[in-house]
Amino acid sequence: MTPTFPHSVRRLLTGVLLATLAGVCAAAPAATAPDFTLRTTDGKNLRLAEQRGRVVLVNFWATWCAPCRQEMPLLNQLYQKYQGSGFTLLGVNVDEDSRNAINVATKLGVSFPVLLDADKAVSKRYDLSSMPSTLLIDRDGKVRYVHRGYQAGFEALYEQQIRELLKE
Repeated sequence: MTPTFPHSVRRLLTGVLLATLAGVCAAAPAATAPDFTLRTTDGKNLRLAEQRGRVVLVNFWATWCAPCRQEMPLLNQLYQKYQGSGFTLLGVNVDEDSRNAINVATKLGVSFPVLLDADKAVSKRYDLSSMPSTLLIDRDGKVRYVHRGYQAGFEALYEQQIRELLKE
């Protein structure tokens, strides 16, 4: 006989299981995300601090990173689904040649802002050790989740965490 659990318990167990399977997710100690300003692919400057009041997913990626390219369309789906609910997604590209980032983002049909960190100043501030690296920041500007690397299925965990932060 299979035990039955209330919906809230099933959701919690699913989240714990996904986080355990991911092996790369750790809740950050609610430190304020380091502020930065970067140029977008359309030439405008975007500042992280201007996103306060929104849940922000920051995804550091590179065109040479196959898992990065694999997750981009899935991130785009999350962006399109939740952008009207107080959520935004910032794709921070670390390629030295920004034309590569622009070409790949265009080819993949990315609709979220892609920011250019060619000198890697921002990625160094965030002490990144793997590509891609993804952070979820709450409405108060605090880092709540950090994911290093990507494997198929991580987007389900991202979505669960986005929904959780949007409810706060």
